[in-house]
Amino acid sequence: MSLPDFASTLRGAVAARGLSLDRIRDHLARRGVSVSLATLSYWQTGRSRPERRASVAAVAHLEEVLALEPGALSSLLGPAQRGSRLQTGISAFWPVPAVIDDVVGGVDTRWDSRLTRISQHDRVAVGPERGERSYVSRQVLRAEEDGPDRWVVIMHLDEHDRPLPLIRPLHNCRLGRVVTRPADGLLVAELLFRSPLRRGQTVITEHELVNHAPYPPATNYSRKFRRPVHEYVLEVTFDALPRTCRRVVQDADGTRRTSGVRLDEGGSVLGVALKFGPGCYGFEWTW
Repeated sequence: MSLPDFASTLRGAVAARGLSLDRIRDHLARRGVSVSLATLSYWQTGRSRPERRASVAAVAHLEEVLALEPGALSSLLGPAQRGSRLQTGISAFWPVPAVIDDVVGGVDTRWDSRLTRISQHDRVAVGPERGERSYVSRQVLRAEEDGPDRWVVIMHLDEHDRPLPLIRPLHNCRLGRVVTRPADGLLVAELLFRSPLRRGQTVITEHELVNHAPYPPATNYSRKFRRPVHEYVLEVTFDALPRTCRRVVQDADGTRRTSGVRLDEGGSVLGVALKFGPGCYGFEWTW
């Protein structure tokens, strides 16, 4: 039996999804990804394969549009075509992926790739002692098939000798399994929806992570997106004003960009990213 190749797998996925190439192109365009009809046709007939960085990046989005598991297509490109292939696994963009995978193995992540990130809003509170007090996160998610019933939260503290935060469900969710690894500063938790979602249904959930004193020193905050998000809003409020603050954006290929930002009159900094990811978005500051 011959092993599946990229073209045949893509053809099968297109047929199973029941979408025309024109519809697929439109879905990609709404994600900010530009792929021509001719290119899609060449890919599924085997006349050409994704090789350029932008084309490889588009494949990760194509997997989502076709409701495939992460890597179902990109893993078939081979090392020569993948180059520095996008990390889209659950541990993408974390410094030690093996540790994340080990801890995340204790919760149910099967629905993660079936939830589209419509909106994410993080609000981080830094106290007068320059410590990380709390994080409030609100997310709007859409189910791409029947069944998703939870959202998985991953929290990492840079200071491993500090207590892990307490997680509190605030809206439209309740706490499921929680796995902690204090030695690695890791907390992974399931936020269970009120009921399983139907395909196309959206849900808004909100939760809070609260640290214990002595609070971890606050020098940065970033959100890691292994899947694209339509809108990401990050707000950091400071009771003690930092000396400098910079926006930090890391693309899926590892490219890192920084730019200086100013705090507003209320002592906070705000960042908004549209059609962002995969990648990391955040702020870092000095005292």
